[in-house]
Amino acid sequence: MSLLFKGRDEGARRTRISALQRTLMFFISHLRQALSSLGELWRNPAASMMTVAVLGLSITLPSTLYVLLKNTEKVSAGWEQASEITLFLHQNTQPGDIRQLTTRLSLWPEIESLVHIDKGEALQEFKTLSGFGEALNYLEDNPLPDVVLVTPTSKHTSPTAAQRLLDKLQKEREVELGQLDIQWLERLHGLVGIAKELVSVVALLLFIAVVLIIGNTIRLNILNKRDEILVLKLVGATDAFIQRPFMYTGFWYGLLGGLLAWFTTWLLLWWMSDSIARVTQLYQTEFELTGLQGESLLGMLGLSVFLGLAGSLLSVHKHIRTIEPK
Repeated sequence: MSLLFKGRDEGARRTRISALQRTLMFFISHLRQALSSLGELWRNPAASMMTVAVLGLSITLPSTLYVLLKNTEKVSAGWEQASEITLFLHQNTQPGDIRQLTTRLSLWPEIESLVHIDKGEALQEFKTLSGFGEALNYLEDNPLPDVVLVTPTSKHTSPTAAQRLLDKLQKEREVELGQLDIQWLERLHGLVGIAKELVSVVALLLFIAVVLIIGNTIRLNILNKRDEILVLKLVGATDAFIQRPFMYTGFWYGLLGGLLAWFTTWLLLWWMSDSIARVTQLYQTEFELTGLQGESLLGMLGLSVFLGLAGSLLSVHKHIRTIEPK
C-alpha cells in the first residue's frame, strides 16, 4: 500500500511539474515571438516608421481636439451656476414702488441679496465710460431704466432653478424684462456638443483608415513570407502559431503609434500654450492647459494598440488560411 501511495504522489508531482512547464513554455513562446516581431520592425526601419507615423498622426488629430474640448469643459465647469439675475424695470416706475419691490424681494427665500441701480446713476456712469458725455446732455429724458441685480441663494444657482426664479421675478408688475447671465453658457455648451460630435465623426473615419492601412501592411508581410508559412504548415504548425507573430507586429505598430501620437499632441499643446495664455489674460483668468495624463493617456494607448491588433486580425484571418501546401 505504501508503494501505491508513493507512486500516486510521484504521478501527481510529475503532473504539477508538467503543467508548470507548459505554462512557462507558453509565456516564453509568446515572449520570443513578440521580440522576434519587434526585431522584424527594426530590420525594416523605413517601412516600419512610415506605418507608425501614419498611425500616430492619425490619432494625433482627434486626441488634440479631445484635449482642447476637455480643457474647455474644465474652464466652464466653474461657470455652470447662475451668479446674477438682472431685472429691468418699467420706465415709469416710481421710487416708492421700487422700494416696495426691493423690500418684497428681499423676503424671498430664493434670493440671497439684491442691489438697486438707480437710472440716474446708471446714466452718469454711462456718460463717464462711453465718452459721449456732451452728446448725452442733449437728451430730454433718461432712456435708461432702473435695474435690480438679484443674487440667488446657493440652492437656486443651477440653470433649472435659476430659470424658475427668473420666470417668477418677471411676473412682478414693476419688472419689464429679466435676464439670466447663464444663457450664454448654455449656447457655449451647445457649440461644445456640436464640436464633440464632429470630433467623434472625424476620429471614427481616421480609425477606420488606420485599421485598413495596418491591415494592408500586414497583408504585404504575409505575402512576403508565403514560402516560410508553407514550410511551417508542412511540418504541422497550426494557423494560430503562424498568426501570432503578425498579431504582435500589429501590437507594436499600435503601441509605437500611440506613443508618437502622445508626443505629437504634447508638442502641439506646448506650441499653442502661449496663444491660449494671451487669450486667458484678456479675461483675467488663471488657466493651465493640461494634456493627456493618467487615464486619458492609458485610454489613448489602449485604443492605439486595439487599432493595431484589429488591423492585424483583419489580415491574418483572411490571408493565412488561404495559404495551404498542395
